[in-house]
Amino acid sequence: MRARELSLADRLAALREAVGVAEGRLEVPEVGTARSLLAKAGAREALGDATVVALAGATGSGKSTLFNALSGAEVSTPGVRRPTTGVAHASVWGEHGADRLLDWLEVPRRHRVADPDPALDGLVLLDLPDHDSVRLENRLEVDRLVQLVDVLVWVLDPQKYADDAVHTRYLAPLAGHSGVLLVVLNQVDRLDEAAAVACLTDLRRLLDEEGLTGTPVLPTAARTGHGLPELRAELARRVGARKAASDRLTADARAAAGALAGHCAPDLGPDRGPGRGARDELTGALADAAGVPAVVGAVERSARRSGTAHTGWPLLRWTAKLRGDPLGRLHLGDERVRTSLPQAGAVQRAGMDAALRRARDDAGRGLPPAWRDELRRTSEDTEERLADRLDRAVAGTDLGPDRTPLWQRAAGGLQWLLALTALVGALWLLALAGLGLLKLDDVVPLPRVQGIPLPTLLLVGGLLAGLLLALVCRPLVAAGARRRARTARKRLTARVAEVADEEVLAPLAEARADHDRFCAAVGRARS
Repeated sequence: MRARELSLADRLAALREAVGVAEGRLEVPEVGTARSLLAKAGAREALGDATVVALAGATGSGKSTLFNALSGAEVSTPGVRRPTTGVAHASVWGEHGADRLLDWLEVPRRHRVADPDPALDGLVLLDLPDHDSVRLENRLEVDRLVQLVDVLVWVLDPQKYADDAVHTRYLAPLAGHSGVLLVVLNQVDRLDEAAAVACLTDLRRLLDEEGLTGTPVLPTAARTGHGLPELRAELARRVGARKAASDRLTADARAAAGALAGHCAPDLGPDRGPGRGARDELTGALADAAGVPAVVGAVERSARRSGTAHTGWPLLRWTAKLRGDPLGRLHLGDERVRTSLPQAGAVQRAGMDAALRRARDDAGRGLPPAWRDELRRTSEDTEERLADRLDRAVAGTDLGPDRTPLWQRAAGGLQWLLALTALVGALWLLALAGLGLLKLDDVVPLPRVQGIPLPTLLLVGGLLAGLLLALVCRPLVAAGARRRARTARKRLTARVAEVADEEVLAPLAEARADHDRFCAAVGRARS
């Protein structure tokens, strides 16, 4: 079953959506052309249902004579010297808001047909300047009006019907407009019958090669009237259908969408965007550039410092305060305040650039150049704010519980007990020394354990036990510090991954999604 032909309104709506998606993303001339077409369509649909037919041709093709013959009056004076027709002339059959339409077309010279043919009621016929005029303004006027009229009648003559300029510049680009194009071979009265047939056959071949197989070719002789009834009947058919304007806009919309389709990729398949490897590489590179290794190292050193302070000999804990907390010096914990992490070095920046480039290349895989350029611009915009965003993410990351483990508190309590034991032994020995000076050492009995005086045992045992406890706790503290560092690394990496998703991968994915929306809209407008 054939798909339903898309209406002009739906086609223009799809083209408008495509232009809206491309706005600010695609820096290509085809977007500007489509935007101009939409403006033209809006204006043309508001100007009534008259049919604007333009006669275009080269100098000497006889189009002005043909125009006068159709108008029934000497409206456009054929010239003898180049340039001939300098401005567009208009002949109007009936009303149908022709004046507003001609104001929009900026055609000042107007003629109302005195005794109009009812079959041509609603026709606005234009005689355009010569497309090969030596005056630039004439050629520009032709180019302008060729884009605006509803039906284009290209008048050729036997001498220059195969002129490459007219075929390359005007006819071939209208391959999608065969339904709103007529080709007239004028001045066939100058040829014999065999030459006329040969000329028409060759012209038909040229048009078919250019994709204009549906464009009629009519032989005429404006001076003798040969072929004029057929041409008039063809124009009457177009005018009577009252859809030449919509047909022209439909052809223009399809052509504009076809030009935009050059910036659409074919089916990209399921493997789209950066893969897992590129994502992991990007996260790792951003983590290095954000100073995550420095923070992880500071977390581990801070945990070691804290654990050593809690499990070490109490009387030497004050020495730890002489060295500041490595983590505290980084000013973490507040996203509003810039951290004191060192700036990324050349190696880190190079790694980050390489990872960003790989993510961008993966996102742009299979996309046309214009969209890859947009991904590059998106990536460059991201890089400008990435460093500050990463710093804030690191600063606001919860690095894990900062409380002292229970076993370290127990070890710390035991260290205080051992220190108190050693202190008791030391004080006891001092007391014994004082009694010895007073010759009273025999008065107070001295307890012994296995022959060792108890005060000495308390002092030496307390000190040795405290040292042994500190040595036993040190690897446990280190293991705990490494665990906390691993926890911090996971949380920091997760936050950096969030930044990578939000600031790098999401914009790239959005650009790819816009490409898909753009191409879907172009496909509808082009269908």
